[in-house]
Amino acid sequence: METFLGDIQLFPYNFTPRLWAKCTGQIIPITNNEALYSLIGTNYGGDGRSTFGLPNLQGAEPMPGMEYYIALQGDYPPRP
Repeated sequence: METFLGDIQLFPYNFTPRLWAKCTGQIIPITNNEALYSLIGTNYGGDGRSTFGLPNLQGAEPMPGMEYYIALQGDYPPRP
């Protein structure tokens, strides 16, 4: 199964999987993540010129030891 860009998944890892980022509200550069920025924009922060924010889902995990991650690469989701 191929992952969609921007997919948010819950993983029980104590490390960040390759091509994923923890959903902890960090601000990241648009230049390295233009496709993801085109999907989420500045909904979670950033200045919209050079940076944008990822969602902060800390504390929303259903169990201890699990964390939410967002896919930094994958298939671009189809638009209606």
